[in-house]
Amino acid sequence: MIDPKPANPASASGTDTGINAGPKAGGRKRRFGGTEAQIRSALKFYKVLAYLTGGMLLLLCAELVARYGFGQSLFAGGTNAVTGEPFGFGFADAEPKGVEGGVNLSVTVLIVHGWMYVVYLMSNFRLWALMRWPFLKLILLALGGVVPFLSFIVEKKFHAEVEAELAANPQAPQRY
Repeated sequence: MIDPKPANPASASGTDTGINAGPKAGGRKRRFGGTEAQIRSALKFYKVLAYLTGGMLLLLCAELVARYGFGQSLFAGGTNAVTGEPFGFGFADAEPKGVEGGVNLSVTVLIVHGWMYVVYLMSNFRLWALMRWPFLKLILLALGGVVPFLSFIVEKKFHAEVEAELAANPQAPQRY
């Protein structure tokens, strides 16, 4: 059998200060799935989407309280169904419809949050894959978009964790 030898003679003596330096706890080296620039880009994309998705989730919760708690929906434009006067912007009866011909912003909030959550999941997967975290962290990241206020808490925690791992492993070997 062929015995593999290091390409750099310095690494054979254990004085390697290059790309393989910086052992992780337990003697293993930390490996990322991409470069530091790629990880920072994924982290920024995740941060923006965490705040946007969290904000839309809070709007969605307010809309659901208005609809199911008070029977109101948010409308823009249209005509008041009872009086026939023009309707500008505000809450009106959801059932029976209080506004005709207007844009139901309550439904718009539902749709926008749904699609934003899909993009948020893509940002979660990108960060998770580049950091090579366990699967449980991906589940926790994904829950941030469906549990109110959790996206803000999770974003802060994982942002600090990524920064700490990048600082502790400045030359972690990359996949390619």
